[in-house]
Amino acid sequence: MGKKTVMRETGEHALQEQEAVTSNIQKAGVAASHGPSKHLEKARVYVNASYNNTLICVTNEKGDMVAWSSSGSLGFKGPKKATPYAATSVVDTLLQKLKKVTLGKVVVFVRGIGGGREAAVRALINQGVDIAAIQDVTSIPHNGPRPVKPRRV
Repeated sequence: MGKKTVMRETGEHALQEQEAVTSNIQKAGVAASHGPSKHLEKARVYVNASYNNTLICVTNEKGDMVAWSSSGSLGFKGPKKATPYAATSVVDTLLQKLKKVTLGKVVVFVRGIGGGREAAVRALINQGVDIAAIQDVTSIPHNGPRPVKPRRV
């Protein structure tokens, strides 16, 4: 097979990657802050936390999307996209996008079993969002797959 080389991440490379992520967060927050101000009396926040990514979107009561953000769009790569730190960064960016929008009562729908699931909800609470309810909408298999046929010998 041959020898396997181990790649070590240097401090400079890690700093450059972190700077890229922070610049993407700042760009995403500034880009969508223009336009007239809105007032959403009731809003819905959908948190989709998978093993690979964390997606958060805000909709009005009808389901029309107001703003969204994901950890992949902020510049996180690979398994770092599903971390709790990435989820809090996504919430911060999303609330920067919603600076012109005043949110009333918010219902949070959480889907998935990723690492950013609880961190996203905690970040929403810490940012002062008025949460009316938190609901888990993760799909659960009710019967499972078809069983394996018995082995014939």
